[in-house]
Amino acid sequence: MSDKDVENQLRLTNTELNRRIALLEKTLLEKERIEAECKRLIMAIEQTGEVIVMTDDRGIIQFVNQAFERTTGYKRKEAVGQNICILKSGEQGKLFYRDLWDTISSGKTWVGRMINKRKDGTLYTEGMTISPVSDASGRIVDYVAIKRNITENLRLAAQYQQTQKMEAIGRLADGVAHDFNNMLGVIIGYTELVLSKIDLIQPAHAYLEEILKAAKRSTDIISKLLAFARRQTIAPRVLDLNEVVDNTLKMLRRLIGENIGLKWIPEDNLWRVNMDPTQVDQVLANLLMNARDAIAGVGKITIETAKVTLDDIYCANHMGSIPGEYVILAISDDGCGMDKETLNKVFEPFFTTKAGSHQGTGLGLATVYGIVKQNNGFIDVYSEPGKGTTFKIYLHRHAADEAVETRKELVSDIPQRRSETVLVAEDEILILKLTGKVLEELGYTVLLANTPDKAIRLAKEHTGEIHLIVADVIMPEMNGRDLVKQLQSIYPNLKALYMSSYSASVIARRGLHDEGVHFIQKPFSKKELADKTRRALEKEMTKEGNGA
Repeated sequence: MSDKDVENQLRLTNTELNRRIALLEKTLLEKERIEAECKRLIMAIEQTGEVIVMTDDRGIIQFVNQAFERTTGYKRKEAVGQNICILKSGEQGKLFYRDLWDTISSGKTWVGRMINKRKDGTLYTEGMTISPVSDASGRIVDYVAIKRNITENLRLAAQYQQTQKMEAIGRLADGVAHDFNNMLGVIIGYTELVLSKIDLIQPAHAYLEEILKAAKRSTDIISKLLAFARRQTIAPRVLDLNEVVDNTLKMLRRLIGENIGLKWIPEDNLWRVNMDPTQVDQVLANLLMNARDAIAGVGKITIETAKVTLDDIYCANHMGSIPGEYVILAISDDGCGMDKETLNKVFEPFFTTKAGSHQGTGLGLATVYGIVKQNNGFIDVYSEPGKGTTFKIYLHRHAADEAVETRKELVSDIPQRRSETVLVAEDEILILKLTGKVLEELGYTVLLANTPDKAIRLAKEHTGEIHLIVADVIMPEMNGRDLVKQLQSIYPNLKALYMSSYSASVIARRGLHDEGVHFIQKPFSKKELADKTRRALEKEMTKEGNGA
């Protein structure tokens, strides 16, 4: 071979060598690129919020990501090599798992929800998809599951549904209260009138007293339903909750009996709250009776107050709460406790675990719930069977530094009869006639009008003075407040007493909770009407002439 041939051969060899080197470099670069992509993919899988699990075709765990460790409590080295059944909770039956395996082993993706068990034994719910992984020949070699812990979402959804249900029941209660109050007012009023005319020794007197008791008990039930619906008429004041509890301790001890100890733990320098003191009494009485009934034999009830500041994290997990400063009123007992099913229904009206209708109406805790909500607070319950129960009520701190003194009104006799003229304006005929009869028996001269137009006409035609108008708040054609204003243009010194069977929210919108405005809630007794009428007549007119 000549030198030239050798030179050509070397040139060809170098060219091939360079080509192969270039190919190798390209291959290495491609490998680095693939490795980089694999690293990015693994990093994404590791850092994703979803749990990712890969098993072989027998369910043996091959791979888990960090979310799996956070969710289940198992470290990777503890899980890999184990059967996926280590997460089995026992909450799903054999048919459930058979359907799952039939789906994925046939090459389809299974989508569903499953309750699993963590390493510490606690249960959680996952929404997941499980898909088969096949090789080049189509044979299933692995399964990959992508899962998300939805326990908290389900809890919040259930809490929201419960809140919506309670709201719906509240609207229903508010809707029927008006008509019931009117009818109960008629029953109570006429029964009292007849009782005043029948001798005590007559059998009919005892029968009528039973009718009156039943009617008043029905009124109490309507009042509790309105409290639940947050439509109860209230008169909030700035209170020191410790003082209110202190003042009722003697009564509360009598309420629970001698076999149950009552411990009172007030927090020093407690913040003030703005609340009707009678509502505090209602809350305490209902919760203590509930605690008393949960204790069989000897036991203990504890009442505590505290101050707390709630942050965004807490409120995110407690629907209905708002960040801020709160006063806590807590009532705990060491009674029988409640299971989860009972806890979910505990504030529903008429729900009770007590045997027999004589044990109560099931409105005690519903009343507490409504009162707390009406005061823009919220309530938490902690309970387990055999471990007692704690109710924690959170009330917004009031900005005022000093509490307003709370005074109990003294019970007085029916006011002495007078000869003033009273105009009654009421569109419900039965209530109109009853109110007129009661006022006549009290010694008043009475004019009756079943429409605002008739009331104005009577006022214009009347030759003497009209001293007071008793006006229904809501009537066809004109509301009570506007009617009073028109009549005061005829009788400048006319005073007013408003009445209504509608709920507090309706009354408040018409300004009838304003200071100096006289109001009576239907149904009312003879004594209540007498007392309110006397107060309205004896009160000096305000500067604006608002009928106070």
